[in-house]
Amino acid sequence: MLPGKVVVLYGPRQVGKTTLAKKMLEEERDPFLYVTGEDIVVREFLGSRSISKLREFVGGRKLLVVDEAQHVPGIGLNLKMLVDSIPGLRVLATGSSSFKLTQETGEALTGRQYTLRLYPLSHAEIAEVEHPHEVKANLESRLIYGSYPEVVVCRDNELRARYLKDLVHSYLLKDILVLDGVRHSDKLLRLLQLLAHQVGAEVSASELGRSAGLAKNTVERYLDLLRKVFVLHRMDGFSRNLRKELVRNPRYYFLDVGVRNTLVNNYNPVSLRNDVGALWENYIVMERIKGHEASSEPVGTWFWRTYDRQEIDLIEERSGKLHGYEIKWAPGRGRRPRAWTAAYPDASFSVVHSVNYAEFLSRRSSAG
Repeated sequence: MLPGKVVVLYGPRQVGKTTLAKKMLEEERDPFLYVTGEDIVVREFLGSRSISKLREFVGGRKLLVVDEAQHVPGIGLNLKMLVDSIPGLRVLATGSSSFKLTQETGEALTGRQYTLRLYPLSHAEIAEVEHPHEVKANLESRLIYGSYPEVVVCRDNELRARYLKDLVHSYLLKDILVLDGVRHSDKLLRLLQLLAHQVGAEVSASELGRSAGLAKNTVERYLDLLRKVFVLHRMDGFSRNLRKELVRNPRYYFLDVGVRNTLVNNYNPVSLRNDVGALWENYIVMERIKGHEASSEPVGTWFWRTYDRQEIDLIEERSGKLHGYEIKWAPGRGRRPRAWTAAYPDASFSVVHSVNYAEFLSRRSSAG
């Protein structure tokens, strides 16, 4: 971390932000201060907007780590005052709600902030500690229980399910409900369950509203909040303004398929499920997103569909070139859509399935 800069680490609860911060401190040679924004005394000092009080709080330390920083009122302005008034100070702030933390940092840290996102464990990270045969053997388990660190290290499926239920109801939903204007916990849960059954399909806010008993504007606001508390990932349709391309409604994927399965209360093995295609698509899309985030390479991602139902699950644009990927659980040759070939003859196309997925997820995104 650079002096005079604030590194903001976003991510859902329980993915290891605190563990990562403390691990980093084990190798820190300069004097540091680690605090949590959930502490009322910390909130009093770090929310003070008093330079003298802030300087007194930090003392002679060269590094300040603020865990769960979104709980501190006006944290962005106060961190700006700190790095501006204490030469050489480095700051790490973590948060489980990008909505709240972005509100608090916002323009205050413009030019002084680096943003990082931490997700549940990725395929690439797991592959570094598991042998290839273990990665393959554990794939179906990952599709059912997801990749939260606690789930990955646990080997008891009953305990995994219990952990995920606690995670969803005690942490994820709690984070959403404390945000301003969210008052219908039962309808919010219903909205999430509806989305869980529509993974890989275009989503209409109007239709969701009718099913959940919510106004369209409320649905759109809830969907935006669900993205900002790291429950959902939104993907829009790709188009170069061709008349046949359909882009009106987005698709939503869950950051973790274990959370998705918990919402529909289904931990059945893959062989007994009728939703394996949707689960597989969700898994591959999010693993690819994790890979792009880790590489810091700018990559555009979309799905592609035409009005006559030709579609491609994942479109990536890298260095000006388009790549299309059809995502199928069962191995086999996917058919390249004729409309895709006609509209984008220079674009690549390939199929990602349960046999070749490891190679696809392990290669650098710029490689294809």
